Amino acid sequence: MYRQKRRGGSQNQRINTSRFINKAVITEQIEHFKPEHRFEDFAIDGRLKKNITTKGYTEPTPIQDKIIPHILKGSDVVGIANTGTGKTAAFLIPLINKVLLNSKENIIIMVPTRELAIQIEQELRGFTPMLGIFSVCCVGGANIIPQIKALRHHNNFIIGTPGRLKDLVERKCINLASFNTVVLDEADRMLDMGFINDMRLMMSFMPKTRQTLFFSATISKEIETLIKDFLREPVSISVKTGDTSKNVDQDVVHVRGGNKIELLSALLSKAEFNKVLIFGRTKHGVEKLSKLLSQKGFKAESIHGNKNHSRRQKALNLFKDNHVQILVATDVAARGLDISDVSYVINFDIPATYDDYIHRIGRTGRAGKKGKALTFIE
Repeated sequence: MYRQKRRGGSQNQRINTSRFINKAVITEQIEHFKPEHRFEDFAIDGRLKKNITTKGYTEPTPIQDKIIPHILKGSDVVGIANTGTGKTAAFLIPLINKVLLNSKENIIIMVPTRELAIQIEQELRGFTPMLGIFSVCCVGGANIIPQIKALRHHNNFIIGTPGRLKDLVERKCINLASFNTVVLDEADRMLDMGFINDMRLMMSFMPKTRQTLFFSATISKEIETLIKDFLREPVSISVKTGDTSKNVDQDVVHVRGGNKIELLSALLSKAEFNKVLIFGRTKHGVEKLSKLLSQKGFKAESIHGNKNHSRRQKALNLFKDNHVQILVATDVAARGLDISDVSYVINFDIPATYDDYIHRIGRTGRAGKKGKALTFIE
């Protein structure tokens, strides 16, 4: 058994290391999801349908197939879904249509991390060429002045993190009374990260008669309370596939003699380790490991809380675009990351909780592809 004492507290978290071993189940007969709709069947603007096709979307994913019709009807919805299930498009497509029906429509999207906010805005732009739809991304860690300037113009979509959005509301740069639609994405993570009071405050400024779209990977008593407080007669759709992706082959690497770096280097030299996300426990440790790997000749970058917004985004983009082989990250910095084709997740340091472990390994084996996760055990 592994025991770790949380910093700043006396609570111990025990994780049975056997839970880090789980061979991906590969069967010859894979159940194929047959959507009830095609994108062309949805009651949406023809220009949007054309952009969806251009973006390469053919058949809806389960969350898209089930939830888009309810959002189009104006219902409040609760979507329970893992990351990588296509939930971003599940709410963006019907909301873009909502704006096309009324150009004065204002929509706010709250997310836990700056990286997720940026990803959502990038996906939004992918759906809206030539549609005259404007958006602004409001996140902490970035210069607030350009965000304030952008907010002087009408933006149909404001996408941001709760802390920065609250700041802009208090500066009277955002008038939430004019927003009739709100998306709370990865609400469980916002709760975990201590944003609950900011969320409640901002929701209190919004009209009582609004459309609220609520997405979470997990349901807890706290989440149930938020749903009860924020939503009106919501339609609940769950496409959650379990805690651990069946597409991720999980194993442990036993480290003896304290040669973790040498063992890691040997693994990274293998051809199949072509796009690797490595998790460390501390900001300092992540930065140190990234520099050590660079010194050994590997192309590595890092993301953690001590890096400013632009440096984190640069590192993330280099990894996404395959200019570097390795991205070393802390848990918080990697929240909500959606990076395609990550071949391996390596837990260089054991996670503090099993929930953190599930989140980490969920960065690989996405969109139906196979992935692998290794956890170093000393």
